[in-house]
Amino acid sequence: MTPYARRGVHGQTVEALARRILGGEIPEGATLDLVALQSELDVSLTALRESLKVLAAKGMVDARQKRGTFVRARADWNLLDADVLRWQFEGGRTTGAQWSLLRNLAEVRAIIEPAAVRLAAERRTEADLLLLETAVEAMAREDTDPGHAVDADLAFHRALLAATHNELLERMEMVIESGLAHRDRIVHSSPHSEDPVPAHRAVLDAVRDRDPQAAETAMRALLDQAGRDLARIDHPEDGTGPDRATGAEDTKGSDGQ
Repeated sequence: MTPYARRGVHGQTVEALARRILGGEIPEGATLDLVALQSELDVSLTALRESLKVLAAKGMVDARQKRGTFVRARADWNLLDADVLRWQFEGGRTTGAQWSLLRNLAEVRAIIEPAAVRLAAERRTEADLLLLETAVEAMAREDTDPGHAVDADLAFHRALLAATHNELLERMEMVIESGLAHRDRIVHSSPHSEDPVPAHRAVLDAVRDRDPQAAETAMRALLDQAGRDLARIDHPEDGTGPDRATGAEDTKGSDGQ
């Protein structure tokens, strides 16, 4: 999906407002001063209102008579929306809120991917196998830089969901992909992460063999490795760390899991 910032003034306004809301600069329940925002963002009132319509469709803002336009409670936001997920992972360093999202993502993946890979093993086609093999080969290249490694991993998991031939599971890639991309950028930039190729190849082999149980076992091992990789990474500057992304408690705010 093309980031809104690449879609001209309208898109840039959407992203600017979204970042302010997600970052807490405009808190939940706050009423927006449209005149002030128009001046700050240097956009027309029409462009501002159109941008707010986008955020309203994502559950982030609403408008009422006598109250005006206001930020809705986080519980009302469409957190599964691909843009909302991506916006939450933007920024130079990983924040405590982002570690929490990574933890949630790990839990979602642990529920979805072992079950999905069973279906993939039963339903995969030769075309599905080709996509999976291509992704693993790209991952295995010695000259693969972190950016290409991220792309290869995303391609693998996207192909795996597609191999289920369940259109609702295929759409789950929109939920998983933004967080997985951020997690991969952290892990693949670290010298301490384990080689991801054997774990992914084990999943591929089981899918190729049409062995649902072996595929599920391999996927659970892959997810366990993903958790270990993230847990090895040092805490970000604000004192929260990867233990929060893997579900472990960190009562002292010191080293990872």
